[in-house]
Amino acid sequence: MAAQIGAPAAAARAHEELLRYWVSLRRGAKLPGRPDIDPAGFKRLLPTVSLIDVLADPVDYRIRLAGTGLYGVYGREITGRTLSEVYASGAADYWRYELGKVVAERRPAVGVHNLAWRGASHLSILWLRLPLASNGTDVDMILGLDAVVGMGQISSGIRAA
Repeated sequence: MAAQIGAPAAAARAHEELLRYWVSLRRGAKLPGRPDIDPAGFKRLLPTVSLIDVLADPVDYRIRLAGTGLYGVYGREITGRTLSEVYASGAADYWRYELGKVVAERRPAVGVHNLAWRGASHLSILWLRLPLASNGTDVDMILGLDAVVGMGQISSGIRAA
């Protein structure tokens, strides 16, 4: 997993890059859909990009695609799996809540999720989730970007005397 650990500033720049790309695809109030996405537009980010299907009745989420860089984070292939197949119940509930907000609000979301559930409490994922809608309105897929950072790399700005 160490090869995937990045600096928080680099993670923020990657998030900004993907967000700018997503914004460039919007058509007024209409959200971009999966057919609008061209992976060549963010090629360097692909190892930590994911596509998440929004399932209905009951509402759930399935990882349609997980970049090769995410294998080390999860310790296995997660493509094709639902949240409950990837995470323990507490972490799955966290992601259902966060992804549910992206779907309901039709807006991007960003956050930090600690990897303690994976036995790596010193690491966290800085994540970005972007809504996609085939019809421009109803979110049916989510584009994600994850960056793993070590807690020792996050500076609070407070220095010892």
